[in-house]
Amino acid sequence: MFSELKFPVPWGHVAAKAWGPLEGYPVLCLHGWLDNANTFDKLIPLLPRDCYYVAMDFSGHGLSSHRPAGSPYHFLDYVSDVRRVAAALQWRRFTLMGHSMGGCVAGMFCFLYPEMVDKLILLENLGFLLGPEDTEAWLKSKRMVIDRLLSLEAKQQTPKARSPEAALQRLLEANRHLTAEGGAILLQRGATETPAAQSRVLHGRTVCEAPAEDPGPCSHHYSTRWTLGTAQPRQHKSLCESPVGSV
Repeated sequence: MFSELKFPVPWGHVAAKAWGPLEGYPVLCLHGWLDNANTFDKLIPLLPRDCYYVAMDFSGHGLSSHRPAGSPYHFLDYVSDVRRVAAALQWRRFTLMGHSMGGCVAGMFCFLYPEMVDKLILLENLGFLLGPEDTEAWLKSKRMVIDRLLSLEAKQQTPKARSPEAALQRLLEANRHLTAEGGAILLQRGATETPAAQSRVLHGRTVCEAPAEDPGPCSHHYSTRWTLGTAQPRQHKSLCESPVGSV
């Protein structure tokens, strides 16, 4: 018997299936290229029954959500999938078992987060190998990318109201090299309209215009890390900001 699991991620969810007692020792299972969690259906029943096995579907595989159209699937993205699932399960230390491509991902995860993995099991794979001269720089840069991304997502806050003037002031505070005139010019092109409101995108932050008498969060707005469209500031509006990036 197994149970189905879902872990929310910014683009949807990562799906998984689990076997064994919740209190059992945690084992995370990673499938191969173009496979899915069912890879382990015949294997898990043959393994020790005192473990809690979770076989995840990588993004774009099995029952997991696909990444947005046009987004590539890099190995490091699969490693971040593993880090997200481990965080959602609140696992601080566990065993990793990977088949084929999943073995490469498991090896890369062990290299980046050795303190989280007690055992590595590889099926039809040699793991992840780096030249000695590349190890330190690769480890530092790639782990920082994943940790900063997950930290940023965890710090997202409830939208708050800002006037056009306050939005400009916030931009100037975060970019000391900008003049007020330059900031106003950037804000003009960093805005777009949504069906229910106006939205202003500010260096990875979505700023939505709502009527001044109702400065609360907008009922509908975009949340994006990139500049969208063009719209002119409205004088009789207040702005609702939804942080997406760090300003």
